[in-house]
Amino acid sequence: MKRILITILVLAGFGGAIAYILSKNKKENQAKVDVVNASGGAVPVKVANAEVKPIDLDFVANGNFVPNQDLEFMSEVSGRITSLRVKEGDRVGKGQILATVEDKYLALDLQNAKEQYQKLLTDKNRLESALKTGGVTQAQVDEINLAVKNAQNGIDQIQKRIGDVQIKAPISGIINKKYIELGSYASPGTKLFDLVDVSSLKLNVNVNEKQVVQLKKGDKVDIKIPVFPDKTFSGYVSFISVKADNSLNFPIEIKLNPTGASEVKSGMYASANFNFAKTAPILTVPRTAFVGSVRNGQVYVVNGNKVTLTRVTPGSIFGDNVEILSGLSEGQTVVISGQINLQDGVAIEIQK
Repeated sequence: MKRILITILVLAGFGGAIAYILSKNKKENQAKVDVVNASGGAVPVKVANAEVKPIDLDFVANGNFVPNQDLEFMSEVSGRITSLRVKEGDRVGKGQILATVEDKYLALDLQNAKEQYQKLLTDKNRLESALKTGGVTQAQVDEINLAVKNAQNGIDQIQKRIGDVQIKAPISGIINKKYIELGSYASPGTKLFDLVDVSSLKLNVNVNEKQVVQLKKGDKVDIKIPVFPDKTFSGYVSFISVKADNSLNFPIEIKLNPTGASEVKSGMYASANFNFAKTAPILTVPRTAFVGSVRNGQVYVVNGNKVTLTRVTPGSIFGDNVEILSGLSEGQTVVISGQINLQDGVAIEIQK
């Protein structure tokens, strides 16, 4: 009996909640009806005119300068640093010796490898002579030939390692950071230097999909740097990503022209000003005039105090404006707000 009573109470509470929701929705719907009735049955909307005008495509993107190359230089050999020829801040050229690694053990390895090679050569000559008299088989000769070849490869590898003990700059640039000291031990993969090529700087910015289609490599760009408010620098688009990032923006790289830009440093904040010639005047309406999406190609055109659902052919999208290729004429009025309450032929009241 108690269980039945609890069930009845729960159902009663559930029914009360449903009744409350229905009552609330009824009040909200009535409020909308009251708004329409207050305007004499007309739907309140906002409107705009279709206009023929040139489109300004200019835009600004912000970013930071980065060096032309920023290389973390690693060791390729093992050994103790016996000589260190540069310090942080030094400018170096490609191929310049930066440091030297101890090589006495490599010299011993090279000597042993050469001695082994000479021994194998002697054995090779002996076996080849014996082959002529049938004292050995061709397989034995082939085996010694392979051993000689491997020994020569071993010598070449040691000689390369000996060449690597002289650590040379792979690029021209500035020693931005030094990770080793005289007497420290380096292994393959040990970080040695941070080399930065600042002979030219790049400004990295991101642009959206509407902006990226306007750009091409080589486009000239005006660059403003806040720390130099009275100067305008120049550059050009050197890279345009073919793939958007997670935020649907496209990375763009702008090469700074070095003329007059010696004061600019890597890491500085800057604004890239993309300037384009204005388009020829075209017929446009606000993007918000479209019912649903621009792709649907439908707008409400105002005729007196009523609206007509009209199909148009949209063209390019320029920010908040959409080009109209057909279906509208200059000066016609379209609804830009309140379409959700409209149907073809419905009366409207234009709101300021």
